[in-house]
Amino acid sequence: MLVAAAVCPCPPLLVPEIAAGAAPELAPLRDACSDAISVLAAARPDRLIVLGPAAPDADGTYPSGSAGSFRGYGVDMTVRLGALPGADDTTGHGAATEHGARRAEADDTEHGADAGYGAGWLAERELPSSLAVAAWLLERARWSAAPVEGFGLAETLAVDRCTALGRELARSADRVALLISGDGSARRTLKAPGYLDERAAACDAEVARALGTADTAALSDLDPHLAQDLLMSGRASWQVLAGAGDGAGLRGALLYDEAPYGVGYFVATWS
Repeated sequence: MLVAAAVCPCPPLLVPEIAAGAAPELAPLRDACSDAISVLAAARPDRLIVLGPAAPDADGTYPSGSAGSFRGYGVDMTVRLGALPGADDTTGHGAATEHGARRAEADDTEHGADAGYGAGWLAERELPSSLAVAAWLLERARWSAAPVEGFGLAETLAVDRCTALGRELARSADRVALLISGDGSARRTLKAPGYLDERAAACDAEVARALGTADTAALSDLDPHLAQDLLMSGRASWQVLAGAGDGAGLRGALLYDEAPYGVGYFVATWS
């Protein structure tokens, strides 16, 4: 069952080496992410599953130890997902990944190789950017509380598939924690990556409220088409959280809600 969740944004600018001179501006955001991850550790989970948006050819499971790189952002830095100090399983094919492999295989059988989150499982794939940023946050926090598995989500994944995946992940261990990566609208200001959309602020405000109050119904009701129009990368991740958290009785807390570069960034915890 789900015992804790942390919601963090996933801009590469969170990494100071990438942000360079702008790094101090995001210090409060990094601190909020660290606080959220500490809530996950305090819950003493059996498994931590990290979810974040991914390109359609990069969805599916990423086992512990999967590597990501920030070379595409001009920084020669590699991170690894949840490589626990002294862990016996260094291959990335151990107990922390068996559920994901079985799930992907079963879903491919039922829905076909190109269907949603069952698009496949490859141990050697490089982490998508969202999971690389999450891996960096975990390394920064010196995470060692539980085995880690990553999951890339296609941003177009249907709502019912998201919530079904969330329920399945919540059943995958006695004590499951989720680290949910994703950004709000990238259309909050005139200088935002997607320019200004007058609907963006209100939509982000509702997301922030829902995350801060653990309102699973409101997250499930997010409109995928509106989220796509608003360049909101976190929609699928938040709806997986909604499925996982439904009936878990967790309380939410909103730690950060700002749009420093015209993009909505939220940090929240459920515990």
